Order: sequence, then structure tokens, then C-alpha cells
Amino acid sequence: MDKEERGRRASVEGFAYEHIAAGILMKKYQNVSLVDLPLSPYDLIIVLKDQHGKENIIRAQVKKAKDTIRFTGGTRGGIDREYKSNIKTYIQSTKTSDVIIGVHPLDENSFELYFFPTVIVEQLNQKSISLSRVSFLKNNYFFLENCKNYRLVIDEIQKYGLIR
Repeated sequence: MDKEERGRRASVEGFAYEHIAAGILMKKYQNVSLVDLPLSPYDLIIVLKDQHGKENIIRAQVKKAKDTIRFTGGTRGGIDREYKSNIKTYIQSTKTSDVIIGVHPLDENSFELYFFPTVIVEQLNQKSISLSRVSFLKNNYFFLENCKNYRLVIDEIQKYGLIR
């Protein structure tokens, strides 16, 4: 497979993982939408309602998570990954998104989701993390639903020993 074909497949795969995450989340939360803005630092919007009907909008960045979850953004993927622009690589933060969703393929038709709040990314100050270190985030919707609650997320993560 040549470089162009690999790039094309990577681009399609990225879109597929966004749709997979959106589909899984749509079944659970209903109000989920793909973001169709090419320069947006997030891929999905999830709208949750609290007990009083107030909306909580969560911005999610979707990443393929085979062995690790990457926290970086701003780089080009797919067929035009050689594209040069003024956009620089950055590490996701609470300024760019609320949660990173790692889509972990089990096989061609089965997937697990890892919910990684960006408040944790800011605490770790690294570009990626091994899935084996964050197995407690696997299909753990608590971290998605509370990703914007800084103190609650930090307190919970400390229980798992990921940060001090």
C-alpha cells in the first residue's frame, strides 16, 4: 500500500471513529451531534440535561485508542498529512475541549470508549497515555458526565493513583 492510500485510509478511519463514538453516545444520551467545522478542536457535542432541565454542553475530541490515547491536536491526518499551515500541534486542554473519547477497537464490529476529561490532561502535562494505566476510564460514563466538574474529577482520579 502506497503513502497516498495509507493516508486515505487513515482519514476515513478517523471519520469512522467519530461516527462510532457518536452512535454509541446517541443511544445513551440522544442529543449528540458531530461537529462539521474543519478547524474546530473538538469533534462531537453532547448535550446533557440536569434534573432541573438545564443543559450542560460537553465538547468531545475523538481519538482512536489502540494501545494509547493521544492528547495532541492541530496536526493533519489522512491523505494530506503533508499539508503545511499556520496551525501548530497542541495538547488538548479545557480551552479546546472538555473530554477526549478514546475509541478502542476490540474487533471490526466491537468498540470500547475511554472517557478522559481534559482537566486530567492538564494535570499530567504529557502527550499521550497507555490504556493499561487508565483502564478505570473504560466505558466509565461518570467521567464523561462529570468531565467539567474539576474538583470531582480530580478527587476521583486521585483515588486511582493517576495523579497525586
